Amino acid sequence: QVQLVESGGGLVQTGGSLRLSCAASGLIFNNLKMGWYRQAPGKQRELVATITNGGSTNYADSVKGRFTISRDNAKNTVTVYLQMNNLKPEDTAVYYCAADPKSGGGYGYWGQGTQVTVSS
Repeated sequence: QVQLVESGGGLVQTGGSLRLSCAASGLIFNNLKMGWYRQAPGKQRELVATITNGGSTNYADSVKGRFTISRDNAKNTVTVYLQMNNLKPEDTAVYYCAADPKSGGGYGYWGQGTQVTVSS
């Protein structure tokens, strides 16, 4: 059974930092690509960052230089982190962790989401 469990969201002031975590289990790691998405009220879900099993990363232009995605492959669980620095009010959204087991086959598994609120 595949599970993605996120944690680490919360309320922070402009310029502050948060670290999101996503523990993924029940997946084969060989070609596993992981991503963070976010959805703000009234807006479409958008890609924030991705990381392949080999550690290659990709970021949305709006977060480059402020956010860092990383991962830790343990025996039966992969944990993906999103370090968010210099947060801005426009970063306020529900953040979702997603898994693409075939690294290009599409994000077929999603976490429940964690709220990030940045106050001005």
